[in-house]
Amino acid sequence: MTRGAIVPQIIHFTLPLMIGNFFVLTYNAVDSIVVGRFIGAEALAALGAASPVMNVFLFLIIGICLGMSVLMGQYFGEQDFGKLKRVVSTSFIAGGVFTLFLVFTGVIFSKSILLFLSTPLLILADATTYLQIIFVGLIFTFIYQIYASTLRSMGNSKASLYFLIASALLNVIMDLLFVVVWNKGVEGAAWATVIAEGIAAFFCVLYVRFRIPVLRFSKKDFVFDRTVLQTIVSYSSVAAMQQITLHLGKFLIQGAVNPLGVVAIAAFNAVTKIDDFVMVVQQNIAHGTTAFIAQNSGKDNFARIRRGFRVGMKMEVVYSIVAMLIVLFFSRSLIAMFLDKEGTEVVHEGVIYLKIMVFLYVLPGITNVIQGYFRGLGMMKITLNSTFAQMLGRVIAAYLLAPYFGIEGVALACLIGWICMLSYEFPLFYRKWKSIN
Repeated sequence: MTRGAIVPQIIHFTLPLMIGNFFVLTYNAVDSIVVGRFIGAEALAALGAASPVMNVFLFLIIGICLGMSVLMGQYFGEQDFGKLKRVVSTSFIAGGVFTLFLVFTGVIFSKSILLFLSTPLLILADATTYLQIIFVGLIFTFIYQIYASTLRSMGNSKASLYFLIASALLNVIMDLLFVVVWNKGVEGAAWATVIAEGIAAFFCVLYVRFRIPVLRFSKKDFVFDRTVLQTIVSYSSVAAMQQITLHLGKFLIQGAVNPLGVVAIAAFNAVTKIDDFVMVVQQNIAHGTTAFIAQNSGKDNFARIRRGFRVGMKMEVVYSIVAMLIVLFFSRSLIAMFLDKEGTEVVHEGVIYLKIMVFLYVLPGITNVIQGYFRGLGMMKITLNSTFAQMLGRVIAAYLLAPYFGIEGVALACLIGWICMLSYEFPLFYRKWKSIN
């Protein structure tokens, strides 16, 4: 990326990320669509109440595995396979124990967490059951993520992507079987997801076992190294914090939505799934910009960094406007995918939310590319602090506005959050932009 046309390079880097993230998002979206259409609004609301809780635990594991992969990548780059195996085995043991702790904690305290978030009693039982089953499946999530992270650290990102795509498609089939054919309700949707995750993990293990000889472990290779663990913790703690800050904020925002009732919860579940599909493209454009800036920063090619940032910003703004128009004109149809004909009240609430949110889409696009700029220059603390500022402003605003404006207040809280984020990071960005030649 240090020479040649900029736009094709960023697109080439971004597309595989978009494909992977698209299939990640289909996991929850398919659960919600199948449950909403074939069970009803109450079941859709139950998944909506459970999802933010689930995501905090899920992205904590993903962040930990990302942190581990950095150290793995360093030793693989050095071709020190002895140390690489020591890192992988220590990561597997320590991460496995921590995941089991999360599983037991989640299963035992699912109901208490949902009550803390003021989940309506009407959907509490279904939400609790869904969460408990999903928490059991975190074991498979960890196995998949640790193997996928190991493969990516060795430069192999395609294998784990193929397994992810296959498991996402399988999840669609399993959802239809469990919910539509076998009438297993919300519980069936959870088991469908867990089984799909388990199969993805199983094929990752087989692939590494038979196709990656360097990662074949004998008993003497499978060791626990406390010194290595200290290094792993230092890497993983930062990565995990970056991953869960956003989702912890969404977890708290759910507590502001839940008192609004089942209709609002179901609508919020649907609209956030739509928002996620819109914003994941913005995030991936930013990741492409990050990679571009990082490579050119290593060459001290500051003129090209400036051009790359401008290209990234233009791509974000153009995409955000296109997404705004699509969601604006098709908002009712998009929300209706999640419900049958009886869900008109939920659709109405969702349309109200989206009619505000679509005009804000350009703000996360701008903040994402600015964060990509800081990440590319290695200024990770700024990205973490700005994300924290955004979620703090959004959470406080949601609790203040939701009781008076309903779901519209939750949308307006997003505006306040992004204003807080820009207020923190833009002055820092401007000074840094002026300082590089």
